[in-house]
Amino acid sequence: MQTASSRRQFAKLAAASVAAPFILPARLWSQSANGKIRMGFIGLGKQMGGLINKFLQYPDIEVVAVCDVYDVRRDLYKKKVDDHYAKKGGSAKPCETTGDFRKITERTDIDAVCIATPDHWHAIITNSALSHGKDVYCEKPLTHNIHEAVSVVETVKQHNRVLQTGSMQRSSKEFRIACELVRNGVIGKVERVTITIGDPAKPNAYPEEAKPAGLDWDMWCGPAPLVPFNHELCPIGESTTFPNWRKTREFGGGMITDWGAHHIDIAQWGLGMDENGPVEVKAPADYQNAKRGAQLIYASGAVLSHAEGSHGCTFHGTEGEVNVGRGKFALSLGGKEVHAFHGKDQSAGTSVDREVALAERDFLKDKKVSLYESKDQIADFVACMKSRKQPICHAGVGASSAIACHLMNFGYWYGANIKWNPTEHTFVSGGDAKWLTREYRAGWKV
Repeated sequence: MQTASSRRQFAKLAAASVAAPFILPARLWSQSANGKIRMGFIGLGKQMGGLINKFLQYPDIEVVAVCDVYDVRRDLYKKKVDDHYAKKGGSAKPCETTGDFRKITERTDIDAVCIATPDHWHAIITNSALSHGKDVYCEKPLTHNIHEAVSVVETVKQHNRVLQTGSMQRSSKEFRIACELVRNGVIGKVERVTITIGDPAKPNAYPEEAKPAGLDWDMWCGPAPLVPFNHELCPIGESTTFPNWRKTREFGGGMITDWGAHHIDIAQWGLGMDENGPVEVKAPADYQNAKRGAQLIYASGAVLSHAEGSHGCTFHGTEGEVNVGRGKFALSLGGKEVHAFHGKDQSAGTSVDREVALAERDFLKDKKVSLYESKDQIADFVACMKSRKQPICHAGVGASSAIACHLMNFGYWYGANIKWNPTEHTFVSGGDAKWLTREYRAGWKV
């Protein structure tokens, strides 16, 4: 369970982890004869397809093992890896497979892991990997609850590891420049932030279906409740769509954590609230049926609101606005758009890259605040595994963004109007400590 001491240490640990590179023994990698970073990959659904393809592009990375509780996917990913190395003409050994993540996280000849399981598994697998001396790339949201977020930050610090959270918008220039415009006061004092991220989660209600052969459903549920199998939670065969476990409270957190781990993350980056967070949560009216309207309030007075619209984040300042989404960007000052690209229907000769570059040229030439520049989330992780510096979305960042998402969910799940201490990770008023964690099924805990 989370202790008062652990809560007090969260901000200190996170801040200390950024202050200087980790000091590690001279031997950074395993006994690999070729000197490569040997990696294992855990959770072989649709999201992992893109991740493993990117990692395979790096000559310094050697994929040695894959893990999933479903044998169909293990076989598919083993073939993907083996075929890749066969085409390269190298001497790589066949990729090993397992249905138990511990056979990867506890292996002494593996240096790092990539985790793309459902959210309810993130912290348990991450902590196992960290405590066995491995660096970790974990998909967002970093954890399923607040207690887990504090635990992961502590474990990273205790074992001096590198962790990158997969909130990859931080590695896209339009998001970094949008946040630099905000942080450098170009739109004045930020009064409001609106995010558009989709619906909150509901309790799982999918009916029971016949479980496919080769799937260890008990292990899939793991620390979460053992619910009936349904293909909406775990697609049958190769996973080619994003499954709906993320829409359930048992296994995910709805779009509040799924897309919120992107746009709430960007909101906190622009507000300068990394490794910090809101001080108040306001529930929407008719919270039991509401799909929009929850708010997070920060110490500056800025109010972050969950609103209608397509995915994006808008900072509203006293002098103007910045709106940013994937491939979209708009800077407005004095009620007029200065630089903007709203998508494919724009006139010829313009693009999001052009408008972002012009905004940077015109308003950030003499900037006082420069944010971490990464051009690719995975490249940044690989570089930081070598340098032992903290990556762009390290444990402290991933944890604080996840915590903000979980707090917003409290507004929808419990009608919570609460005061929150973002450094102690405690309720000042209006909350229940049991919301910070969950009941773990026998045999599992964080």
